[in-house]
Amino acid sequence: MKYTNPVIPGFYPDPSICKADGKYYMVCSSFQYFPGVPLFESQDLVNWRQIGHVLTRESQLPLEGADCSGGIYAPTIRYHEGRFYMVTTNVTSLGNFYVWTDDIHGEWSDPIQVQQGGIDPSLYFEDGKTYFMSNGDDDRGISGVTQCEIDIETGTKVSPSVCIWQGAGGRYLESPHLYKIKGQYYLMAAEGGTEYGHMVVYAKGPTVNGPFTNYPGNPVLTNRNLGGYVIQGCGHGDLVEDEKGNFWMVHLAFRQIDRWLPFHITGREVCLAPVTFGEDGWFTAGVGGITPVCVETDRIDGSVRQRLKLKDTFADTCVGVDWCFLRRPHLENYSFPADMQRELSSEAIQRYTFAGHGIRLYPTNRTLEEKQDSPTFVAIRQRQMQGHIRCKIYVPAGEAGISLYMNHEHHYDLAVRRMAAAMGAGDICRVMVRSVVGGISHVAGESIVTADTEITLQIDLEPTEYGFSALFIREGQESPCPLGKLQTRYLSSEVACGFTGVMIALYAQDESLTGRGEEPAGFTDFEISYESDKPQ
Repeated sequence: MKYTNPVIPGFYPDPSICKADGKYYMVCSSFQYFPGVPLFESQDLVNWRQIGHVLTRESQLPLEGADCSGGIYAPTIRYHEGRFYMVTTNVTSLGNFYVWTDDIHGEWSDPIQVQQGGIDPSLYFEDGKTYFMSNGDDDRGISGVTQCEIDIETGTKVSPSVCIWQGAGGRYLESPHLYKIKGQYYLMAAEGGTEYGHMVVYAKGPTVNGPFTNYPGNPVLTNRNLGGYVIQGCGHGDLVEDEKGNFWMVHLAFRQIDRWLPFHITGREVCLAPVTFGEDGWFTAGVGGITPVCVETDRIDGSVRQRLKLKDTFADTCVGVDWCFLRRPHLENYSFPADMQRELSSEAIQRYTFAGHGIRLYPTNRTLEEKQDSPTFVAIRQRQMQGHIRCKIYVPAGEAGISLYMNHEHHYDLAVRRMAAAMGAGDICRVMVRSVVGGISHVAGESIVTADTEITLQIDLEPTEYGFSALFIREGQESPCPLGKLQTRYLSSEVACGFTGVMIALYAQDESLTGRGEEPAGFTDFEISYESDKPQ
């Protein structure tokens, strides 16, 4: 069969994978977004379904004060003796910790902290022992992949933290994972920084503590020398063995907006690469050590067809699965459909379907420029670079709209602001495109309509530019209104910095308020329709 990378498009970085009962499970980083650690399930490695999040409660995911690209870094998921474990780092608070569950579709435990520093933690189980590793300094101050033994019930260290490998010589050693395959121990990591020089490296050794010998062909996987190729930044991988005994690597990568424009907007995404072991015990990865867009393989049954989800609506997406919040949300400012409202609480956010209805958002004075608190904001990831967004909006007071949001200093907003007209002539609505780049705000296009006008907001997605417009309906007459275009590169990771990707957010705000607004903005008929990106 033939599959296309990425297998999970959009801002889902730092993938980690495990296998249990014939199915595969994957987790990814979530940074300052709530709920935390997206959780996926698959039967064939190429078609993945998000089944929820691991961290759904405030006790698991304190995000107060988390700046952009703060919060949750690089999780690892492992399955051992019938129990799932997810270990990660909250860089804003908690540090390194893990949670566990016996039901992958249910709730996870409260965090169990581990008193070892560094980030990108991982777990390895053997002979009744649990080994914890991260990249950082050991107890002697030596930097590298650091490992200790812990009590899995309490997280307590039962051995010193010792540096067991210092990598293959590249900068920014990260993402360590340990495996025992065919009697040998393999320690895999990433180097080069999570950018265009990213790469996967590994070493092998005779014991869980080494000594580890570098693979002579390092890096085992990288696209760093493929100038002008769509997929770049390959690194931060994890291995899994399939039901047939074949090995695979999931890893992050990103797609450039154009062959000769080194910018990416959809974040770091999940790619899949075959892994092959040689008779000498070393393995190779990808196709000639690279990850192409299209991979043809006989390892996956020919009856499997890769299915791309090319439409998102309120009817087929869920809060707590597809939709998430910026930091810890103030849920009193959100009104979701009645059939889910009974269960939504500030204690836990899991899977709540829109059931085809719209949503209402109450404005507050927390705006999209908020750095540490949570504005009224619910967002879904931009998953492809070509497509269209439509949403009907009603704004009784303040401002509401659709934001293409990278961070608080880089976002494009298609906004409707309700204002009083001059001379007491009644309210009007200012429909505008606002560009916020580097913290500098500029209105790039606008139109004024009467407050009784029905407004549908529209955004055309292209790899290199976003097109903004509105459709006005008044007294049965339709009036399309182009509002201009803005370049995507200014929302890219290369310009905005950080580790996330563009989020498509519905929001409401009113800087004149001291509390919550009395009337909510209404959003209905939401739809994102994508065109699949053509392989390069």
